Amino acid sequence: MSVAAPSLVRLAGVTKDYPKVSTGGDRLRTLASLLFRRADLPHFRAVEDVSLEVLRGHSVGIIGENGAGKSTLLKIIAGVVRPSRGTREVNGRIGALLELGSGFHPEYTGRENIHLSSALMGLTREEVRDKLDAIIEFADLGEHIDEPVKHYSSGMVVRLGFAVATSFAPDLLITDEVLAVGDESFQKKCIAWVERYLAQGGTLLFCSHSMFHVQTLCRSALWLHHGKVRASGPAFDVTREYLTYHHEKSTKEKAAGRASVAEGPRVVETWTEDAAGAKVGTFRRRDTLVLKGVASEPDDRPPVMLFGIVRADGTAVYGSHSNERGYVPARLERGRYGFAVRFEGLALLPGKYTMRVHALDTEGLRLHDTLECEFVVTGDTRDYGVVELDHQWLNP
Repeated sequence: MSVAAPSLVRLAGVTKDYPKVSTGGDRLRTLASLLFRRADLPHFRAVEDVSLEVLRGHSVGIIGENGAGKSTLLKIIAGVVRPSRGTREVNGRIGALLELGSGFHPEYTGRENIHLSSALMGLTREEVRDKLDAIIEFADLGEHIDEPVKHYSSGMVVRLGFAVATSFAPDLLITDEVLAVGDESFQKKCIAWVERYLAQGGTLLFCSHSMFHVQTLCRSALWLHHGKVRASGPAFDVTREYLTYHHEKSTKEKAAGRASVAEGPRVVETWTEDAAGAKVGTFRRRDTLVLKGVASEPDDRPPVMLFGIVRADGTAVYGSHSNERGYVPARLERGRYGFAVRFEGLALLPGKYTMRVHALDTEGLRLHDTLECEFVVTGDTRDYGVVELDHQWLNP
């Protein structure tokens, strides 16, 4: 009989309100409410009625748009912020990377800040001495380790912060958009460390805008929307709902003439071909289908491509991204890249389908654009569902 993993984090009905002090009137009303102990304190609700349980050894992704309350929730779990209502229970030692440079003294060198931060985490001088070389090596700052932190770039601060926070293998590691800053090689080093940490039984709370990394590193996910839980469950299910939400939102904005003008990778065109290379939109079961397309990238860096197949009724069938197979789109000319995906022996049952093609930045952190093309699968069958699975009926 299997034994359930013990709970490491448990939140029940957590709500966090911040007083409004953006204007002079807000400040006066807040001061009056505090002085006279009135309950009508002008406030902004960052998080509302959030319940969450994280079992030891599990990994949970926290996703949502900017301003959804993700950072506030992580600060509550880390003990940096107290909830206005609700309860928080944490059973274990926490390592948290919540803000760039948090806990670092700007006038101290990187080496001195290692000693300072480690002492604040409860490490003894002997423990710090034993780990110092490993921390410096992981941060890979070279001679800058002996320069004041105030001279560091944001990427250098993240390098140092991650190296320190992970040096003592906490029971719970909390990261807030750590992989959004820093170069690609360091991001890969961080991911490799997190994968080892999880394989050894560590527990992770991972806040990110990268659905690729959430799906790769996390077992489950929590989607915060305007401070409330909009969805929670298996990481692939929640991230799929989140990507669908953004696709629908982008479609509505384009229809209203408010398309985003932010620069980033774009899907220029996409189409389907048969095995002979002819552009077609109808296939028979077991045919070969080739998805092709062209993407643009203003900085002339190869984008990460992601495709998803959706049935006409909206049922998600299958999706994958180029990073999963180490695939890099081919450079056609400056800022333009071609890609292709080949499906042999098409296993889809007859019906109408939509191929959604997404373009992400080179690091796979931001979803920038989506383009769709439709195709039809024909054939006679009495099977049910979405895909055809090879099978045999056998006598017992």
